[in-house]
Amino acid sequence: MSEQNQRNKVTALTLWAALDRDPGSAASLLGRVGHWQGPAPIGVQTSGADIIAALFAPLRTAIPDLRRETHLFLGGQSSAHEDGQGDGAYWVAGTGYYTGRAVQSVFGIPATGHDLRIRWGEFLRFDAEGQITHAQTIWDFVDWFDQIGLPVLPKPRGAQHVYPAPTAYDGIHADAQDHDATQETLIFGRDFIFGGLNGFDETDLSSMGMARFFHPNVKWYGPGGIGACLSLSEFETLHQQPWLTAFPDRKVMHLESLFAEDRVLAASGPRGVVGSHGGTYLGHAATGAPIEVSGLDFWLRTEGKFTENWVFVDMVHLFAQMGVDLFARAKEQAQ
Repeated sequence: MSEQNQRNKVTALTLWAALDRDPGSAASLLGRVGHWQGPAPIGVQTSGADIIAALFAPLRTAIPDLRRETHLFLGGQSSAHEDGQGDGAYWVAGTGYYTGRAVQSVFGIPATGHDLRIRWGEFLRFDAEGQITHAQTIWDFVDWFDQIGLPVLPKPRGAQHVYPAPTAYDGIHADAQDHDATQETLIFGRDFIFGGLNGFDETDLSSMGMARFFHPNVKWYGPGGIGACLSLSEFETLHQQPWLTAFPDRKVMHLESLFAEDRVLAASGPRGVVGSHGGTYLGHAATGAPIEVSGLDFWLRTEGKFTENWVFVDMVHLFAQMGVDLFARAKEQAQ
């Protein structure tokens, strides 16, 4: 496992370096990709050429001084099925920031002269020969809109723009990591996701047992529109309660990946949470519409609890299912 995982991580770093230097030079590394889930409204791409043309080349052209910061980087073998059977796919994931200043509009987002810090998260799936076959990318467009003065959602309950690298821990796992720590993190993560997160009885948050998994001072770094929660109490009050009220029947399922390396756990899924819009959420009244949440997560485990959690939700995709076009809102404000 370690040898294959290390090979995949080298390929991922090579890919990102090529995309950062000259997106076109990355085409040879994307030859076997059949499904790349990009952030809404970019959506699914099915070839290396389409991926570069739709996502990375426009970003690089619009932000010539674009620089990637990587805060977490890991790989591993997935155990994403609730029953623990099957899966076994190899993945590599990372997250951090793109920084730079846009000199022209991109994806319909105007260039405003602001220095940008754009959150990115990406998961890459590899086949047995070490070739990338599937991927999921989310960029935090809602936070990007906020940075340039085009808020498309109400002011977040949580703190804005508070998304640092891990505290007192090197999250860049370019080298092989401790096997026992990795297995302990994965077992703990499976209990958390398939036990705690799906345990809400719709009456009492304590039914989920989050205190068993989250440190009292956990730092939960949520997406634009939600913000960061800087304790378990804030997490429950500022995010969890409004989320469960809005989507009371939601269930974590259909994860594409769930893997760990050392003390970091990672999970991804374009349909990672499914449910229905049963209550008001961020100012938008219940529609009853079915929803699928496209998300990415990274957790840091410290002495038996998660102490930090980097969270990506494709909010543009989520609100589109509720009949709200967040890019259209931004366009109206920019006029």
